[in-house]
Amino acid sequence: MSEIVMPKFGLTMTEGLITAWHRKPGDTVKAGDLLFEVETEKVTNEVEASVDGVLEEILFAEGSVVAVGLPIARLSDGASGTVSASIPAAAGRDAPSARKLMAEHGIDRDSVEGTGRGGRVMKADVLRVVATPLARRIARQEGIDLAGVSGSGPQGRIKAADVETAKRIAPALSSSANGPVQPDPIRAATARRVQAAKRDIPHFYLTRHVDMRALNRLRADLNADTVGRLKLSVTHFLVKAAGLALAGHPALNRVWLPDGILSLESIGVGIVTETPQGLRIPIADRVDSVPLDDLAEICAGLFGRARAGTLTSADVSGGAISISNVGMFGADTLTPIISPPQAMILGVGAEQRLFRPDAEGRPELVQELVLTLAADHRLIDGADAARFLATLVHLLEEPLTLLRSCVRSGQ
Repeated sequence: MSEIVMPKFGLTMTEGLITAWHRKPGDTVKAGDLLFEVETEKVTNEVEASVDGVLEEILFAEGSVVAVGLPIARLSDGASGTVSASIPAAAGRDAPSARKLMAEHGIDRDSVEGTGRGGRVMKADVLRVVATPLARRIARQEGIDLAGVSGSGPQGRIKAADVETAKRIAPALSSSANGPVQPDPIRAATARRVQAAKRDIPHFYLTRHVDMRALNRLRADLNADTVGRLKLSVTHFLVKAAGLALAGHPALNRVWLPDGILSLESIGVGIVTETPQGLRIPIADRVDSVPLDDLAEICAGLFGRARAGTLTSADVSGGAISISNVGMFGADTLTPIISPPQAMILGVGAEQRLFRPDAEGRPELVQELVLTLAADHRLIDGADAARFLATLVHLLEEPLTLLRSCVRSGQ
């Protein structure tokens, strides 16, 4: 008899929410079979059996929040000890739940566009096929998870009426006029994480104004020809500039872990993204060496998977810095909270038009962004953060540099 323990996804995961069991006690399982799904505040992960056996007992039911390393089930496999569940490889293999759904609905694999790494088909990709466009639109507007909707159409296809039915019978959150409403497990996990980050990380902040006139002209010129290309946003330029700034200050490309300081092998930048499931921070990797057009494609894929709830562990791993842009909401500035184990986060406000004195002291109309950099003082000193921010501002104010190949510090 062996124990299956809660796996660890990412460097800082301490607990996970069991959202679904795909096997019940008494079921025979083979290595590679989907066992259960675990959700953190970052991503939902599908977990497979690593050995053949019989699932004898489930110790924690769906909806349970379990600490990393605790036993969650028992498997008889002719051995004893601890069995680590298997985390499916992201690239080159479809998610087991997606394979099962395609088989149940007789869906041709080639008809499904995979949004996972390497074109991996995820469960949400299949659900987009087995639901009508109108059903998908209603579900998106109403915040209804299609995974919990039974389809009445041919081969179980989900129709608009099925979504409307699910909407009517969904249990409403109830609370008394004076009583509190309990947070859902994901919001509770996020609250614990943010509270710990603010409490345990010694934040300090630096603010700079960025003259955006040159970058706006360059962006307009590049976006004038969008045939076969995605339009470049200010966020794309910010991500690229942050990556190049880290390449120029490689000593800052590291994170604080409980057992020491880890220097990162590649330069990744997180992008705080609003989704129906709450905020997610997908990581664009190797941004210092990726051309802007390719970076736009990478970001589009990450944003799509974040909003569809299909981010993989690889999508949210790495990176010493994230960017949180609230400019589209009209906020002038943002003083952000670092997302551990990262060392920095850049808060970005809305572009402002205001007058500044020119070289002769005459008023001149300019376009500016306010950037606020939060840094972890355990890893970074004020002078180092100021130099990093100065490099970042220089790259944005001299934006042709963003089109060139990376030149690392010391080269």
